[in-house]
Amino acid sequence: MKKLFISILFISAISGNAFSQTANYEVYALKFASGFNGMPLPLKYLALNAPENETIKVDFIIWLIKGSNGKIILVDAGFLNGIDEAKDFLISNYIRPDSSLLKIGVKATDITDIIVTHPHWDHIDGIDLFPNAQVWIQKEDFNYFAGTAWQKDVSGEGFNKRDVRKIIEQNLSGKLTMVDGDNKEIIPGIKVFTGSRHTFNSQYVLVQSGTDKIIIASDNAYSYYNIDHLISAPANATFDTTAYAKSLGRMKTLASEIKYIIPGHDASMFSRFPKVSEGIVRIK
Repeated sequence: MKKLFISILFISAISGNAFSQTANYEVYALKFASGFNGMPLPLKYLALNAPENETIKVDFIIWLIKGSNGKIILVDAGFLNGIDEAKDFLISNYIRPDSSLLKIGVKATDITDIIVTHPHWDHIDGIDLFPNAQVWIQKEDFNYFAGTAWQKDVSGEGFNKRDVRKIIEQNLSGKLTMVDGDNKEIIPGIKVFTGSRHTFNSQYVLVQSGTDKIIIASDNAYSYYNIDHLISAPANATFDTTAYAKSLGRMKTLASEIKYIIPGHDASMFSRFPKVSEGIVRIK
């Protein structure tokens, strides 16, 4: 009886460890376009009250998360060239997001999930490039994007009607999951957080990568300047400047190091991390 009891405890311990283990992930940033023909932009357009002499080079970026559990996840999906809004941003060096993945050996059909941080055209327009992906978006962000934003006297700046149709088609096809709220583990080892209010209820992503906790902030932190100084985006780029700045402070408590808070459009990202291929770095 004693040996049986010990055996049961041993098996339970092994089983418990197996179930408690989470997947490990590698995280990559992939540049698929440059903004403003690669020329510096005044930082004040991305950071509230930034000094007049400060500038920033703007890139358009998607993030790839490769898991030991077979998950191959995108954070944001980029956009298809030719979308009307892109003309205002003087896009150059464009490569379609699914083509950029080929440089790292990933095909569009390999993508299992897309976490949409927010539904602005440059982050959501490419969702239909990835036919096997389950798309994740905050429920309140979806409701505003697909509904309220198009009502009379409501601003839908940054939103595109064709992207509304795309996300609704994802929903009709059973390939959309709406996340309801803050601090939710949507996939083992991957959590999403809200509070920034870049859009109505935008989200950012925490990834467990070995012993590191990486925050993919996307536009919830436009640039490293926003992160370093806890400075909000300008008032025309967020629903709540106070919430945006407060969320940056929260990110610093969640990431294992400040360097692992990854902004949405800062080209200097590609000189801060190990280069994998042209326009691709590994966040490590």
